[in-house]
Amino acid sequence: MRDPYSVLGVAKNASEADIKKAFRKLAKKYHPDQNQNDPAAQARFSEVNQAYEIVGDKDKRGKFDRGEIGADGKPKFQSHGFDGFRDYEDFGSAGGARGFRSQGGGFGGGAAGGGGFDDILNDILGGFGGGRRARASAGAQAGAGASAGRKPQAAKGSNAELTAYVSLEDLVNSGKAQVTLPSGKTVNVTIPAGTVEGEKIRLRGQGHPGEMGGPAGDAMVEIRFRPHKLFEVRGSDLVLDLPLTLYEAVLGAKVRTPTLTGAVNLTIPANSSGDKTMRLKGKGLPTKTGGHGDLLVRLQILLPPNGDTELETLMKAWKDVTPYRARGPEFD
Repeated sequence: MRDPYSVLGVAKNASEADIKKAFRKLAKKYHPDQNQNDPAAQARFSEVNQAYEIVGDKDKRGKFDRGEIGADGKPKFQSHGFDGFRDYEDFGSAGGARGFRSQGGGFGGGAAGGGGFDDILNDILGGFGGGRRARASAGAQAGAGASAGRKPQAAKGSNAELTAYVSLEDLVNSGKAQVTLPSGKTVNVTIPAGTVEGEKIRLRGQGHPGEMGGPAGDAMVEIRFRPHKLFEVRGSDLVLDLPLTLYEAVLGAKVRTPTLTGAVNLTIPANSSGDKTMRLKGKGLPTKTGGHGDLLVRLQILLPPNGDTELETLMKAWKDVTPYRARGPEFD
């Protein structure tokens, strides 16, 4: 067994997070489901697992760094006195296994500080045929203490990571989104009020099927908002840019303004400046407290698309008769 730090390609003083990151990358690269006809890759996968079993576990890593155990996880014998007495610890289960298999029968003996082997394979290898099959493959190659003739046990299926894209209209009006489960079935997911983008909803028992009659895993549905052509999401509030003509801004007007629940007539006060923000209460997204955020309407003044001689004449006269400052002294 090579030095575990070298196997994972990390320095001896690497952080737990860096070690975990290196392991995830190598385990994904050399996983047997990705390299079914490559014995060398499968052997490398086994070596990576053994290395992480040592340096991914805070206690074992300390013992290895102090020279108390070797790269194979076994104690290094030290002589005490002339009678040849040797002091050692028992690492692993009966038969000298390196601790890959826990008492519950699953793989994951190490990595106390950085996330167990079992959790990591569930996380990164579910798409390669399920975390349970990955752990079984790893255990078979690493000789992880499975005794001959042991009866297969029921195992829970791995979680399925899904993404639901929901429109802002559906978020406000129906509160539901559609997702397709690993079984191929399409279902409507109820989105709790106040859900923000990136939150996950757990559907229990809707993940990947279990093994040997074990229960299915869960479906973890991440909520993502579809981009909207008019509205920008800002927490529970929405932001809308409302274009105005010059005369609407100067004289005031009632302007038809879209919202997620239907258009309303917004009263624009006379002499409104561009980029002024008006607030429509309760026209935003649902909140966790049962209410709604607001719709923030930013006024955007647009000039005529083509030059207008009358407007130019008016502006020249206005400049001479009623000049005013649009910028403060900080712009001087």
